Amino acid sequence: MLRIRNLEAGYGKLKVLKHISMHVDAGEIVTIIGANGAGKTTLLSTIAGLVKAASGEIAFKGKDLRTLAASSIPALGCVMVPEGRQVFASMSVEENLLLGGHVVRNQGKQVLEELLGHQYDLFPILRERKGQLAGTLSGGEQQMLAMARALMARPSLVMMDEPSTGLAPLIVKGIFEVIVRLRDEGNTVLLVEQNAKAALAIADRGYVLETGKVIVQGPAQDLLGNRDVQRAYLGREKIEV
Repeated sequence: MLRIRNLEAGYGKLKVLKHISMHVDAGEIVTIIGANGAGKTTLLSTIAGLVKAASGEIAFKGKDLRTLAASSIPALGCVMVPEGRQVFASMSVEENLLLGGHVVRNQGKQVLEELLGHQYDLFPILRERKGQLAGTLSGGEQQMLAMARALMARPSLVMMDEPSTGLAPLIVKGIFEVIVRLRDEGNTVLLVEQNAKAALAIADRGYVLETGKVIVQGPAQDLLGNRDVQRAYLGREKIEV
């Protein structure tokens, strides 16, 4: 589904990503872990077209994403849930969701209503809060809204950037359960997460980034058992999912 080869990107003269090669197959949860500053967010932003690639290849379903504007990529089925939620605070929950569904508006009102219903089934608290301003939601509710807003585009690949940041452990557990459910329903997830142990516990495969380079990759269970990965990234925290 997603193929990246020798990707380099950064900000001005600062090169952040250095010859990144990776792939994500349909129906997988693939996680990217690494310390702060490793280039995880830059990688997702480059795939999404928010950061321009300096060189290399990014192919999504055979299409070269490097030639496309960021605004046109969600319509292809590749969406991003940004770090920090970034909901539209002065709009209601349902207005946020409808905004996320703008790429499928031409499919008719019934499709939008079905997508809304699916999000409310996936996140029941959002149905209760649908008329509430997004800025008044709790952090966990805003994260659910950010995820649901992305899913309104009916994507085939959902990229998530640090969905557990700033949330209580019980809320994080629920968020990760939803990510597993998405995969089980046939979706594909590319997950950037600093809580490496929790991410690897639900992922099929993983990549470890360090200073903009992939230094280790493999099945998630192998990475969980890798002593170097344990020492550098896993720590003592663990969330059972």
